[in-house]
Amino acid sequence: MSLVKRTVRNALVAASAVAVLLSSTAAYSAEKVYRLKLAETWGANFPIFGDTTKAMAEMAEKMSNGRLQIRIDSANKHKAPLGVFDMVKAGQYDIGHSASYYWKGKVPNTLYFSTMPFGMIAAEQYAWFYHGGGMALMEKVYGPHNLLSFPGGNTGVQMGGWFQKEIKTVDDLKGLKIRIPGFAGEVLAKLGASPTNIAPGELYTALERRTIDALEWVGPGLDLRMGFHKIAPYYYTGWHEPATELQFLVNKQSWERLPADLQEILRVAMRLSAYDMYILNTHASAENWSTMKEEYPNIKVMNFPDDVMTAIRQANDELLEEQAKNDPLAKEILDSQAAYLEKAREWTLIADKAYLDSQAEQK
Repeated sequence: MSLVKRTVRNALVAASAVAVLLSSTAAYSAEKVYRLKLAETWGANFPIFGDTTKAMAEMAEKMSNGRLQIRIDSANKHKAPLGVFDMVKAGQYDIGHSASYYWKGKVPNTLYFSTMPFGMIAAEQYAWFYHGGGMALMEKVYGPHNLLSFPGGNTGVQMGGWFQKEIKTVDDLKGLKIRIPGFAGEVLAKLGASPTNIAPGELYTALERRTIDALEWVGPGLDLRMGFHKIAPYYYTGWHEPATELQFLVNKQSWERLPADLQEILRVAMRLSAYDMYILNTHASAENWSTMKEEYPNIKVMNFPDDVMTAIRQANDELLEEQAKNDPLAKEILDSQAAYLEKAREWTLIADKAYLDSQAEQK
């Protein structure tokens, strides 16, 4: 083969290789990047809750090789901590991170998907969501509002709250101004209290200025750094939120615009970050409970008196009966939760509770 022919052949091979490389690079660079905006109820760098949104966005970007990018706007930016439902519904934001029971004034049946007094603990509730029909029921409630809702992180059992005065009898609840959202607020209202919901960033000031007499927030993992112990010495154990689940709200059109693989990546990122929040909050509460006992021994950890708890339980049962009677969808949700709780609790008692009881007996 002549030098000219070899040169021509080599040039053609090289040109072909370059063409393939350029084609591959063009195809890669042409992959569309989907940019979504997320509004959260929490302030900038809010611990645990805010860590969850950041973890979700980071996982989604990594798993999609950069094709899915999520910008997070905290409450200090969008200025509407309790307006996340409306902003995501309208398409102003693609995703929201908040709590379902915050929307009970707009859509009453949303409150059942955070937690219910005397209801399921976290493991039971997650099982109900993913294997007991909870997700389908949540879609029934949110679908008509142009929204999808996904579990967004669990706190486990929450403490009953910080009180400036000791609760000794049911009469002490009458006229009590307390920050408490969800169904528990309705229960206490039935007993004469004045429940309200206040955005997280305003809680300390409201308690300090006596705009409210008491508040419940989460537990030591988050409460201690909020400083409530400085102005309300009574810290009561919980009954009202045994498995508080936050939520990721997703605008339906934003979801449908995503390719199938990115939908699945987003779904996985939300689910994993939600479970990670449960782990993180458990760790933070364990750490802060230890700190609280050592550094703040004057905090009075209390149980509500038996007669108070009896009255609360009775009010709760009466309200549940009313809700089920007046709303077929509420009845469907409540019946589903009650049936699953009855089934799951048998196992919880023979597994977790029996184990913990046996350990306590050995000490």
